[in-house]
Amino acid sequence: MEFTVQQIADLLQGTVEGDKSAKVNTLAKIEEANTGALAFLANPKYEAYLYSTNASAVIVSDKLEIKKAVSAALIRVADPYSSFSSLLQYYQQALIAAKTGVEEPCFLGKNSQIGDNHYRGAFSYIGHNCKIGDNVRIFPQAYIGDNVQIGDNTTIFAGVKLYANTVVGSNCTIHSGAVIGSDGFGFAPQPDGTYKTIPQIGNVVLEDDISIGANTTIDCATMGSTIIRRGTKIDNLVQIAHNVEIGANTVVASQTGISGSAKIGNNCVVAGQVGIVGHISIADKTTIGAQSGVSKSVKDIGTIIQGSPAFDYKQNLRAMAVFRKLPELQRELELLKEKTAI
Repeated sequence: MEFTVQQIADLLQGTVEGDKSAKVNTLAKIEEANTGALAFLANPKYEAYLYSTNASAVIVSDKLEIKKAVSAALIRVADPYSSFSSLLQYYQQALIAAKTGVEEPCFLGKNSQIGDNHYRGAFSYIGHNCKIGDNVRIFPQAYIGDNVQIGDNTTIFAGVKLYANTVVGSNCTIHSGAVIGSDGFGFAPQPDGTYKTIPQIGNVVLEDDISIGANTTIDCATMGSTIIRRGTKIDNLVQIAHNVEIGANTVVASQTGISGSAKIGNNCVVAGQVGIVGHISIADKTTIGAQSGVSKSVKDIGTIIQGSPAFDYKQNLRAMAVFRKLPELQRELELLKEKTAI
């Protein structure tokens, strides 16, 4: 795909300085770009590359002051990083949208409906009584169980497994290897020391504009629904247990585990390798630092916590500073004991 600099500027609602008719056909880092590439400058540390880059065009801030001659055309926008991210999104969507039609072999079950302009990759399986919207892309070897619902403009990448009765909204992306709707971890201990399986008869509901990372697992509810609210983004290798509810526009980073029936609020940030115990609530706009273990509810909006067990972020930093000094403090205590004994 090839575009003029002016076409890119129009798309980003920016203005052009330089050759508006220059052609770009690829995206690249500013320090690596060659002729025909479009790059961006957001971090001042990389400004030196603006004057030496071979890119045909560079997205820059509308407030940037140019100090030397620049050979590339400049596209000025309010936020270069956000604009370049949007451009990457448009590019990715264009590549995905190019996939249309039905590859064989694939399977579509009885009474299942699928909308217009869809794509079904080879060896994909769609069960019975499914309802799938328009512009949905289902890549090869994806499995979609019976009674699944999928909204418009959603992409299901290769190898995804959607168990029966799963509901996926519109404009969602589910990456390869994700498993949505598998049984929750429910076992009742018996007097003889064995465990009896508790049937998990609920489902998973993903609302609109959700992204699920590769190899993430979301368990179905024991009863009712495990719910991920609108706009939430979940990284790779995350485990979400049965009956969990995650609020709107929350982000969850890789290797996090959320235990059953935990409730996480809106606009929260959960960093990598966080563990959250079951049956607790996390208030809106909470930030949980990496490798934290959250064992009790967070009630105040906007709280920042870290540590295991997790507590107030600033207090945790002070505690860590003291912890690093423990050997020195121990030596001082021993010297004080010796002096006292004398």
